[in-house]
Amino acid sequence: MSLLKTTFEQLEGRKALIPFVTAGYPDPKWTVDIMHELVKNGADVIELGMPFSDPMADGPVIQQASEHAITQGIGIESTIAMVKTFRQTNQTTPVVLMGYLNPVECMGYDQFVAQAKAAGVDALLLVDSPPEESKELLEKLKAQDLEQIFLIAPTTTEARARMICEHAAGFVYYVALKGVTGSADLDSMAVNKDVINIKKYTDLPVAVGFGVKDATSAVAVAEHANAVVIGSALVSLMGACESLESAKQVTGEFIKPIRSALDSL
Repeated sequence: MSLLKTTFEQLEGRKALIPFVTAGYPDPKWTVDIMHELVKNGADVIELGMPFSDPMADGPVIQQASEHAITQGIGIESTIAMVKTFRQTNQTTPVVLMGYLNPVECMGYDQFVAQAKAAGVDALLLVDSPPEESKELLEKLKAQDLEQIFLIAPTTTEARARMICEHAAGFVYYVALKGVTGSADLDSMAVNKDVINIKKYTDLPVAVGFGVKDATSAVAVAEHANAVVIGSALVSLMGACESLESAKQVTGEFIKPIRSALDSL
């Protein structure tokens, strides 16, 4: 049984909290400590961003975080190395690598999958690698018991949503709005309606992300979802921190009320 499946089953109906942070931002030496701080304050799964020079699905906050991390020398291999370090003291929290296909292709599928597996990565989410274009990579991931997370958007047709769910593993990621990460205000009624529809096609957990900024917005979209993903708001706060201790404090202060609000549902 995969670590993601185990985690969602152990929640027993509680909503999973999945925070996103960019590897190497704001300081490469802080990332692993921040990951542990997220878990300490209620994160169930961690989504770790692989810095990329052209993150077209991300808004300005995560774009700038990626650019900064790249200037610090952080790439796909150093991101995987951070997971390996995290796993030295945490073997129970699933880690999903989030990013874009280009760096994975440049590294080579075989090398990427081997290193990710050895480091303790659980799943991969590539924004620009839909099921139709993921056959080779998906087969290599499955051979190593790694899962590929796929996205469904508000504009996804019913037929395509069904197809995506047929290929999905780990959980299905519903993009809550039309736009990039961190943008716009959520239409929670529309989100909850779409999540209900997605659940017609899969027994996998459904996570909602993009546009979730705080406890209020997390609760608003979590009525029918199994998990909430939140990233840009946290990354933005971390960017103003000048020390690891301040970054850890900001992380805890941000995550705790969201965890508490989700637990009240």
